[in-house]
Amino acid sequence: MKLYSYFRSSASFRVRIALALKGIDYDYASVHLLQGGGQQFSAGFKAMNPAALVPVLDDEGTVLTQSLAIIEYLDETRPQPPLLPSGSADRARVRALALAIACEVHPLNNLRVLAYLSKTLGVSDEQKNAWYCHWVETGLATVEAMLAGDPRTGNCCHGDKPTLADICLVPQIFNAQRFKARLDHVPTVMRIHEHCLTLPAFAQSVPTAQPDAE
Repeated sequence: MKLYSYFRSSASFRVRIALALKGIDYDYASVHLLQGGGQQFSAGFKAMNPAALVPVLDDEGTVLTQSLAIIEYLDETRPQPPLLPSGSADRARVRALALAIACEVHPLNNLRVLAYLSKTLGVSDEQKNAWYCHWVETGLATVEAMLAGDPRTGNCCHGDKPTLADICLVPQIFNAQRFKARLDHVPTVMRIHEHCLTLPAFAQSVPTAQPDAE
C-alpha cells in the first residue's frame, strides 16, 4: 500500500490517522504542493488523480482519491477497529460532524483557494488571513455547538473511541493553529483535540512527524 501525501495537507493527515488507527503499514510518497509549481500538477500524478489533489492511496493497484472515501474504504476492507459507530443514527451524527469540517470549513481555506485569493484576485496577506480566520472560526463554532451538551460526546467526538469525526477535527485544528485563528470560543473542540493527541495513532500522524516535514 502506498500513500501519496504532503505533510501539511489536512486531507492527507486524515488518511494517515485512519491508517495508524488500523495499524496498516504503508509506503509514504511525498507530493510537494509548492516545489516546482506543485508536484501535484505533474502528468504522472494527474494520471492517478485528475483533480491534482492529495491524498491518493494505491492499494495494490486500486487507486483511491478523496480522503473521506479512502477512509470509508479502509473501514470496509479492514473493519477493526471501526471508525463509524454501529447504529444508524450514531453513524449519521459522526458523518455530520466530519462533513461539517471536510465540506463546510476545509474547502474554503485550502491551499488552492488561498493561492487564488492572492495571485488572481490580488488580495493582501491581511485580507487573505481575515478570510481564512472568518471561515475557520465560524465553522468550528458550528462544530462546537454540535458537540457541546450532547450526551453522546465523550473524550472523543462520539463516545470515548476515535471515529471519522475526530479524524477530521484534529487536522483542522492544526491548520487553524498554524494560521493563528481564534480557538478560545470552542472549548469542547479543543478538549477533544488535546485528548486525541495523547493517542499514538494521532501523535504519529502529525505533520512534523512525516518524512517530508520541513
